[in-house]
Formats: sequence, structure tokens, C-alpha cells
Amino acid sequence: MEAFEDENPFESEPQRLQSHSDSSSSQVDISGVSSPELVSHPVPLASPPTSPSRRNTFPSPGSHRQPQAQKSDFCCTRDHWLHSGDVAEILITDALKTSVNSSSPYITYVIRAGTAEAHHRYSEFESLRSNLVKLYPTLIIPPIPSKQTIGDYAVKQAKAKEDAAMIARRKRMLQTFLNRIARHPILSNEHVFHRFLDGEVSWTEVLNSPPISLLPKNILKAPSHNPTDQEAAMAYAALPNPSAAHPLRRPDQRFLDSEVFTNKFAAHLGGPMEKVTRRTMKRWSEFAQDYSELGATLNGFSLNETGQLSTAIEKTGQAVDATYMSTTKLLQEFEQNWAEPLHEYSQFATIIKKLLQYRHQKHVQYEMTQESLEAKREQLEELEKAEREARRLEEALSQGRSSTIRTSPSQGEQGEEDEGEERAGNENEVRRQEESAYLPPHPGPNPVKRRAPGMGLLSALSYTLHGMMDVDPETARRNTITKTRETISQLEDALHLSAQDLKYSSSTIQADLDRFQRQKVADLREMAISMARSHRDWCKQNLEAWEEAKAEIDKIPEHPNRAPEETSGGTEQGRRDSMATINGR
Repeated sequence: MEAFEDENPFESEPQRLQSHSDSSSSQVDISGVSSPELVSHPVPLASPPTSPSRRNTFPSPGSHRQPQAQKSDFCCTRDHWLHSGDVAEILITDALKTSVNSSSPYITYVIRAGTAEAHHRYSEFESLRSNLVKLYPTLIIPPIPSKQTIGDYAVKQAKAKEDAAMIARRKRMLQTFLNRIARHPILSNEHVFHRFLDGEVSWTEVLNSPPISLLPKNILKAPSHNPTDQEAAMAYAALPNPSAAHPLRRPDQRFLDSEVFTNKFAAHLGGPMEKVTRRTMKRWSEFAQDYSELGATLNGFSLNETGQLSTAIEKTGQAVDATYMSTTKLLQEFEQNWAEPLHEYSQFATIIKKLLQYRHQKHVQYEMTQESLEAKREQLEELEKAEREARRLEEALSQGRSSTIRTSPSQGEQGEEDEGEERAGNENEVRRQEESAYLPPHPGPNPVKRRAPGMGLLSALSYTLHGMMDVDPETARRNTITKTRETISQLEDALHLSAQDLKYSSSTIQADLDRFQRQKVADLREMAISMARSHRDWCKQNLEAWEEAKAEIDKIPEHPNRAPEETSGGTEQGRRDSMATINGR
């Protein structure tokens, strides 16, 4: 297979950070239904306390985001808002419990995009993402938070859907999902996404109208650049449907390297990184719980003492409580700014695997079509060779018969012909009588002969076989040649379509992988800075609290049993002073 030129669909952006040659030489490191209305009295769900100073750092607006091309034609108000030139931030402001259009209560998330407000449940976010995957099979569609596991339902049972921490986590991750789409140079132009943000549009109507209603059942039997193209459905029907495990004869080394790197990235994130993160969060949580208990104990102990000692113990307990509060805040920020993005990138690795798998199937589709075309061409060549041999033999026989006729004597020819015709007529009459005695002429049935019950199918089968045996082999061969040529013509068209799809898929996937790499670098940078900032703030708050406690501790008077510094007496004198103090008390 010839190498395909890469056509970058992102080159409409005014500025590009890398050329395609640079990205190729780097081997593409990817370390990579209706909308419910508000009920009259919605029930807001409580969320765990969050830091008021917490910044929405994900997705990072860093160097991965290139300036969007200026647009003059907008499909709707949401499109104009998204491409107005300012940074459009989509917010999920609340999560409400409702039962509109449903027999059981569910959670609906309030989305604010500019002046528009929409309400969608989790399953509608899921359907949005799944349809975007079908509409854009060559792009990296951001993930949404995972569903509740069976273990969660087993532990919390009916309250699993109302878990405040889970709902708060979903709010953050669903908001990240929407903002990643809004900042994508191609996905942000999709009208289906605009209608999702518009609260006046029924989501059921969107799902049952174009382009979603035009999506094919099998995405491999549709063009990569426009899966909803109905005119191409017949042409793509001739393409094979390969499996993801089918090997390639001539794989593209760039995407082999991408697969290897993605597997390593997924194994590292899903293995050591997430394990260490979970263990770290567990230890910080246990540390905070211990300090919570210690602070309560010290505050209770301060009530049993008097004077400066009581104040010092109380201040120490307050410092312990401050450490507990700052640790809880640190734990929340660690989860939001590190653990959740880390899990999101673990999901990204799985998405990229499926993307590369789609491109692999398109490549296999091209090679299988090419193999089928070569096999049909070889078959046609053999049939045409047999046809030429048959014609040559027929010409030789016809030449032999004509020479025999020319050399035969001319006398008595008329009399011999008359006798031959009479003999041939007699023989034909006898043959017809014999055939009518045994079998009716094919393919029509004999109206006189009665068939025994149950013999109709057997008789029809015998007539069919009789007709097949009577087929002229030359006619059958010529019909096969005609059909083979038609198949070759169809396969040539299918090969051309498959080549175009493979070329488009390779270039588009490569470009989106490069964009994802820049996004990943910016996000990881923000994650590391956020972790450092959180630990710095934790240390500052603890230092202030413990300095105040130390100042109160320093005010405690000297211990009455402490020996004066100028006393240099032996142990015996010190023991007597101690006993005297005790006896004096």
C-alpha cells in the first residue's frame, strides 16, 4: 500500500504550534427523552464543603488551546456564544432531585451556558457522548464520569443515587466534559452539542432528528468524514466488516508506536499512579480523623485545668483542630485537582485505544478489499483464458468441417441429402416418443401425469437439476465472466472509497493526537502546580496555628519541681528538695 499524505483538518486554525513533520518525528506521544422541566419545589442536594478559593483548572486553558478561527456564519445563538472570542465557560450550577416524566425520582444537572439554562440527567450526557463518537469516529471524544459500580449499590443500596459526594464529583467531571467539547476546534461547531446546551430544545427530539437519526448501525460501513451520508450507503455496502484482531500485512509504524505508548500510559495510570493516589488519600483521611479526635480530647482536657495551663492546652487543641480543617481542605483539593484528572486521563487512554482500533479496522478493510479485488482479477483472467481456448478450438473445428464439405463428390448429393433428412426425421420421432414415455419436457410440468402426494417438491427438484444439467457450459462461463467483471468494477469503487477513508482517518487521528498531547502537557502542569499550591497553603495555615499555640505554651510558669539553675548539690539534696516540696503540698 502506498503511503498516504496527511491532511490535517485542524489547519484552519490561525496558529499552529507544530508542523505535521514535527509531530510525525515525535512518534505521536499520547501519553496518548425530553429535558425535564423544573418541578415547582425542586430538592437541591447537599454537596460536601469545597474551598471557596478553588479554581476550575480543568480543562486547562493552557498552551494546548489554539486560537479558534474567526467565524462569520453561526448556526444558532449557542454557536455565536461559544465562538465570540472570549473564553466561554460552561457551568453546572446545581443538581436537583426530580421525577418529571418518570415514575421514579432521578438527579438532573443544571447547566448554564451564557444566558441559557438546560437540565439534563446523567443518561442524556451519556447519549450525547455516544452519538458524538458515532458522528466523529476519528476524534478523541472526552470521557464522562463512570457509572456507579455494583459494589456502590450493594453498600449504599437505594441511597447510592443520592450520595452527595458522588453527585458533587459528577458535577465537576460533567462540567469538565462540556468544557472540553466547547474548546475543541471541531466538536465546538457541532449543532447537536449546541442544542444540548439549549434548555428550550427537547433532547428526545434531537435524538430522533438528523443527523443522529441518519447514523448507520455499523460505523465501518460509512465514510469516516461524514457517517450520515445516505448517498454513500450503497457504495460502502461492498466493503468488508473486519474484526479488531485481524492482522495487517503492511501496518503503519507511526500508529504501531502510538499503540505501544498508549498501552504503557494506560498501564502506568491505571496501575501505580492510581494505587498510590488512593493510598495517599486514605492516609491523609486517617490523619485528619486522628487529629479530629485528638483536638476534641485536648479541648475536653483543658476544662479540667485552670490558669495559664488550661489556656495553653486549649490553644493546642485549637491548633490540632486547625490542622484537621486544613487537612480536610487539602484532601478535597487533592481529590478535585489531582485524583479526578488522573482518573480522567486513565479514561482518555482507553478512548485512544478504541480510536486507534477504529483506524486499524479501516486499514484492514482497505487490505481485505485489495485482496478481494486481486483474487477476482485472477479469476477473470483464468475465465478469459478458458474462453479464448474454447474459441480457438471452435474456429479450428469449423475450419475442418468446411474443408470436408468442399472435398465431398457433387454427384448424388441431392438424393443423399433427402435420404439423410428422412432418416433424421424418423430418428427424432422415435426419440420424442421415448422421452414422452418417461419424462415431460423441462421446465414445464406434465398436465396429464398425476403426482403422488408429497412428490411435488421432489419432482420440482428433479426438474431443476435436469435444467441445470442441460445448461451450456460455454454460456455459463460467459455469464460468470460478465458477473466477475461487474464485481471487479464494484470492488474498484470500494477500494477507492476505502483508500480515501484510510487517508482521512490517518491524518485526522494523527492531528487530534497531536492536539491531545499538547492538552495533556498543559493539564499535567496545572495538576502539579495545584498540588504544590495546596501543600503550601496547608503548611502556612498549620504554621500560624501552631505558632499561636507555642506562644501560649511559653506563658506557662516554670514547673514548681524544677531545681534552681545555681544549685549544684548532689542527687541526695535534689531528692530531699523534691520530697520537701511534695510534703509541703
